Amino acid sequence: MAWFDRNRHDSGEWTGFLEPGVKLEGRLESSGTFRIDSSMKGTLVSEETLILGEHASVEGQIDGNNVIISGRFDGIIRARGRVELKTKAIVTGEIHCPCLIIEPGAVFDGSCQMLGATETSKPVTIPIRSVAARA
Repeated sequence: MAWFDRNRHDSGEWTGFLEPGVKLEGRLESSGTFRIDSSMKGTLVSEETLILGEHASVEGQIDGNNVIISGRFDGIIRARGRVELKTKAIVTGEIHCPCLIIEPGAVFDGSCQMLGATETSKPVTIPIRSVAARA
């Protein structure tokens, strides 16, 4: 199955997934790679890679290492590694990370605070509004 293809995402150990049709409200913590293709409201905490698939609709907060989004997210993302917004992603809110990748076709309406390499570096805040978001 495509979501277990480790070569595509991360060499970390898979710890779980939520399929379409599942609704979750609350806090979810994962020590390995985790994929969500369902609806969720709450807080997601991930030590490895967190993947929001094309069917994901998440509202809340993400505290993670690497975050890959192909679905919908509304809230605050805090990542120690990088955040990737894939072609079908629709993200509204704030992103705090040292590296942000936005593929063509992705929609991001919010602000991004690029964290410096060290704690003493002053972060740079970049407001972003996608042209497609106004249509």
